[in-house]
Amino acid sequence: MLTAYPNAEQHTGNFLPCFNFQHFDTEISLAAIQDALHRIAHVDYTKPIIRNASTPVLYEEALKHEAGSAVTSSGALALNSGTKKGRSPSDKRIVYEPSSEDNVWWGPVNIKMSENSFMVNRERAIDYLNTRDRLYVFDGFAGWDPKYRIKVRIVCARAYHALFMKNMLINPTDEELEHFGEPDFTVFNAGEFPANRYTTGMTSTTSVAVNFDRKEMVILGTQYAGEMKKGIFTVMHYLMPKAGVLSLHSSANEGPSGDVSLFFGLSGTGKTTLSADPKRALIGDDEHCWSADGIFNIEAGCYAKCVDLSADTEPEIFNAIRFGSVVENVVYDPYTRVIDFTDTSLTENTRVAYPLTYIPNAKVPAIGNHPKNIILLTCDAFGVLPPVSKLTPAQVSYHFISGYTAKIAGTEDGVTEPTATFSSCFGAPFLVWHPTKYAAMLAEKMKEHSASAWLINTGWNGGAYGTGKRISLKYSRAILNAIHSGELENAEYENYPIFNLAIPKKCSGVPNEVLNPKLSWIGSAESYKETAEKLAKLFVKNFAIYSTKAAEAVIQAGPSI
Repeated sequence: MLTAYPNAEQHTGNFLPCFNFQHFDTEISLAAIQDALHRIAHVDYTKPIIRNASTPVLYEEALKHEAGSAVTSSGALALNSGTKKGRSPSDKRIVYEPSSEDNVWWGPVNIKMSENSFMVNRERAIDYLNTRDRLYVFDGFAGWDPKYRIKVRIVCARAYHALFMKNMLINPTDEELEHFGEPDFTVFNAGEFPANRYTTGMTSTTSVAVNFDRKEMVILGTQYAGEMKKGIFTVMHYLMPKAGVLSLHSSANEGPSGDVSLFFGLSGTGKTTLSADPKRALIGDDEHCWSADGIFNIEAGCYAKCVDLSADTEPEIFNAIRFGSVVENVVYDPYTRVIDFTDTSLTENTRVAYPLTYIPNAKVPAIGNHPKNIILLTCDAFGVLPPVSKLTPAQVSYHFISGYTAKIAGTEDGVTEPTATFSSCFGAPFLVWHPTKYAAMLAEKMKEHSASAWLINTGWNGGAYGTGKRISLKYSRAILNAIHSGELENAEYENYPIFNLAIPKKCSGVPNEVLNPKLSWIGSAESYKETAEKLAKLFVKNFAIYSTKAAEAVIQAGPSI
């Protein structure tokens, strides 16, 4: 006879052989329970399925069955993602099918995949999952606003992946889990098993494929957990605009008076770090939506970079690395289990995934008012963009569509040093619709709610990468404090030539020469001018592909050469 499993968490874990009967009549036969759980996973599986297990159980599962798993000195679960230590954007595919083919922005970001190739990969993934000794299922929600949230099901073979998504998705209550029903989207994660390179459309042994018609995502050839997180974000990036809601690759926080700030930026720009402000409530660190009622977080967790992390520079994130958190690809002392955050021998993309509630001032439910400040973060590897600029409405659209930054080492597979890039809407890898659709929705929202906008460079100052220095985190925080206090709203500004940006003459806590890159430049005046013009030309060249759909005022808001 089965016995109830002693569960320490609110959200009980339904799994066999230690099956919790809280959601089921104890008279139901074992065969019926097995059948119900197997149907939940949508796989022809004859062994126990572990559904919505508690954090302690997933710890035990990982430590018993996944080589290299360990509990760190602070209580976090350390795991290794295998060969892939970052996302593989070149292996992402969207199925070309009638229901979505006219909506998707096809090209290098959204590469077409045939329905047949998707089904080949799907069958390959499920065949692999059927051979595993244990399967994990996690049912949760994406989106804090009940009006717009979707039901997501994760099917995987690693406790690591189940715990990761348990942290990232909104956990259902016991009642919600009992009546969860069929999901709106299902992820089949068979990342330990490679894709067949000879399947039509495959260019490697890695495949991350989304099918909007079948409402499914299939992962092969990568165990990097971030693929699941960003896969669900891609889904929301498609579904939300269809519902009239703007989906955003942004973090968000809220001041004591209820004023909300949105932070846009790719990985490595400081989006997670800067939004974790002890003086403000954190709504979320990465993915949000802006509806007619305000904003809401898509996730229930945070996914932060760990490289060079310390209690002094980033105390909120440092202290979130405790029991329940998942740390990826970190190096730790084999005896003390103390993590060495400066060791990047495995990857520079060391990460931690933790529940939003691990941040002391997190706001739950993660819902906020209409934003007062829009902050576009960039990591300028050329060292010529100012640390802060106040943007006009046209400049907001220009820089939002441009999405200039630098890919930071380790963020994507194969990137070992900062590389200048333009990523539309500060999140091109996750866009589904054409960038101008998101930009138009943002401009409309900002105009309607009178939001101010700022461009903040967290990259280099005093020279380009290799010569200058990364802008101090304390300076970036001082700039944000000046924005939130209203100091910069009322500051005196001067024009910054070439880029035609308005930069403040003074900002509390920031040296005057740092505010103007021309004054902090270490090299000659000629080398500064050449570097600034080089970047300006890259802006103009990049924006040319959007010029046919952009307003003339927006085009003119860019650099002048």
